[in-house]
Amino acid sequence: MLVAAGSGSSSILIIYVIVFGALYFFYLRPRSKRQKAQRSESRKVEVGQRAQTIGGFVGTVVKNESDLVTLRSASGVELDFIPSAIARRYDPVPESSDDHSTEGDAK
Repeated sequence: MLVAAGSGSSSILIIYVIVFGALYFFYLRPRSKRQKAQRSESRKVEVGQRAQTIGGFVGTVVKNESDLVTLRSASGVELDFIPSAIARRYDPVPESSDDHSTEGDAK
């Protein structure tokens, strides 16, 4: 009787391991690879583009070397950053020019 109870619990454990393994290989691993590729793509900046650092500094790339990225602020100050400090390209969303009609016009 004790052997039967032990084999039942071990088969449930094996089923849990198989389900978790399938979840990892078919869902979690591809998702993390996709996110990593998107992050590395968004961190690639070229001279002339605007970039944002992980600290929130936004500037224009004036020099891009393998070990340093130089950003220029709007006031002309140039700062050097290591490439891993670049969080993303900075492309501000333009404000939409929706027609705002006043209540008096709707008569």
